[in-house]
Amino acid sequence: MTEQKSGTHSKYFADQFDDEEVLFVFRKHPIVMRKGLILGLLGPLIGVIPSALDTSYGMKGFTIGLFAGLALGLIVFFPSWIGWHFSVFIVTDQRFLQIKQKGLFSRSVSDLGLRQIQSVSYEVSGIQETLLGFGTIIMRTYVGEIVIHDVHHPAKIQKRFVGILRDMGITTSDYPGSIMPQSEMNEQIEEA
Repeated sequence: MTEQKSGTHSKYFADQFDDEEVLFVFRKHPIVMRKGLILGLLGPLIGVIPSALDTSYGMKGFTIGLFAGLALGLIVFFPSWIGWHFSVFIVTDQRFLQIKQKGLFSRSVSDLGLRQIQSVSYEVSGIQETLLGFGTIIMRTYVGEIVIHDVHHPAKIQKRFVGILRDMGITTSDYPGSIMPQSEMNEQIEEA
């Protein structure tokens, strides 16, 4: 991570702590925008229908209808794109953040300390997920599961996430008492 001239780390997101380093950022597969895309593609179709039904509009009417339909389609598609683009998942050296943008005016942020994560797994089920390369990430924690649907390349993300946990000395297991840095586990073993 680069340092600014003042000696502090640059911030990649608003809630980042001064001593926190961003290690990994990922988002959902673009497939989550499919509903907005389909509805947005109806815009040009709706725009050209009047000139298709009544040929007296001519080519000029068709062109105006097409551009008006494209504008309508973009307006309809825009909230889906905003929701996809600004919904991100951030892994720092201290915590995991889930930022969800819903439409234009709704945002929720959840954060979880890395030491609270017991396991990280993934699931790819069905022909659509297999062919398009997306799936579900499942993180088990002390208080339950965090399920993230429609993640692009879930196997790569799971491997990188677990690698980050291992590099930090956090071992994943099903027993909460064994979640501690590897160095502390080694010290306990040596003392026994």
